[in-house]
Amino acid sequence: MAESPPARRGYLTVEEVCAELRIARSTFYEWRTARKAPPCIKLPNGGLRVRRGDLDRWLDGLSE
Repeated sequence: MAESPPARRGYLTVEEVCAELRIARSTFYEWRTARKAPPCIKLPNGGLRVRRGDLDRWLDGLSE
């Protein structure tokens, strides 16, 4: 199975976000339920995407 190409339009899959943050997928969904995850876009098929800019802003907002 071939690897998927990098997010060219600035949209990341949940798997890509989890890999970048080094967290389990379950942790991402726990944060999402608690409204502590970065903003997501819900696709018609139920899949989620995170805009690169939204993830970067979310991370910047976590700085102390």
